[in-house]
Amino acid sequence: METAVEATPEQQTPQGRGGPAHARSAPWHWALAIAGSAAVVATALAAGPATGTPVPARGTPRALPAAAAPDPAKAELPLDCGPFPVKISVSFAADLGDGRPGTVAAAHCAAENGTPPDAVFLLGPGTAGRPAVLATLVSERENLTVSRLGLRSDGVITGHAQGYSGDDVPRFSPDISLDLTWTHKSGGWERSQATAPLSRT
Repeated sequence: METAVEATPEQQTPQGRGGPAHARSAPWHWALAIAGSAAVVATALAAGPATGTPVPARGTPRALPAAAAPDPAKAELPLDCGPFPVKISVSFAADLGDGRPGTVAAAHCAAENGTPPDAVFLLGPGTAGRPAVLATLVSERENLTVSRLGLRSDGVITGHAQGYSGDDVPRFSPDISLDLTWTHKSGGWERSQATAPLSRT
């Protein structure tokens, strides 16, 4: 089915900042191999964020204005960036079918050199105006750069990423290209991926 919503140009604008998202000061680890072809990501979607009450049956996914969903720039993302700020590289806002506003965002450490990897997070409403991280869809340890995120009309989250087959591959020339999908199953998000043609920009 065709894509129902993709990240808009406004949502793709990088947002460098020095806020709470990089509060951890531990060293970051970027040179690890890409994870397996599928992963089930545990989420907090099966219960309400404050009361633990069941969420209503899933409805029809739909796009939302960015202002109506959690702002990823205000989230405390679990990235080990050391002295560097966090940058949101691409994001989109939507109701994923549970009746609540959500934001899917790719973010990385805004290092001065190299190509820092992205992590992808699913954000929901939190407390004190700070979004809650409901799921990590891609870990920074997978060493992927995410260039596209979107939502299909059937509620499947889609994405595209590039990466490296080994530490000896130059960071300006990724040799792995992946089309990613996440399907909601049993209270979590099941990931699958397929090899895609490499694009050189």
